[in-house]
Amino acid sequence: MEFHVRTPGREDIDWMTSSFDGMGFSKPEGHFDRYMEEQTAGLITVFCAETREGEYVGHLKLVWNPDYFYFREHDIPEIQDLNVLPQYRRMKAGTMLVERAEETVKAKRSRVGIGFALYSDYGPAQRMYVRRGYVPDGQGVFYRNLKVAPGENVSVDDDLVLFLVKDL
Repeated sequence: MEFHVRTPGREDIDWMTSSFDGMGFSKPEGHFDRYMEEQTAGLITVFCAETREGEYVGHLKLVWNPDYFYFREHDIPEIQDLNVLPQYRRMKAGTMLVERAEETVKAKRSRVGIGFALYSDYGPAQRMYVRRGYVPDGQGVFYRNLKVAPGENVSVDDDLVLFLVKDL
């Protein structure tokens, strides 16, 4: 299947939001509205993938000044919120989105970062990032943006994150 990657605009908010309906999960109300506001302000760049027929496939956001301290201190933009609808997974849509983000960063910076949760639901993404040359940033794992100390107990959920970087 062939996909096209582009930067969405305000006119795409309903299209993106409704694409998650009926999947058992959805984006919070106003999620894509905030994305468009932040994109207009130059804080993030959003990319979406679509089919030739104009059906939504997935998206990611590129955060130019992320909250994660190591990325912020080293001026490393962060890829966040990579989502590909289940029916389009394993068709290279996620790869295309990440490639577009990397190309965009490369025009301005020498490195890009990404973080992911450490349980099996994120396994395919974890494997893709390693295959694309991302390596751990050496700071350990974080829970809710706080470094996890040796011996500390934390929940294994979306907030337990390992961050990686890639030289472009």
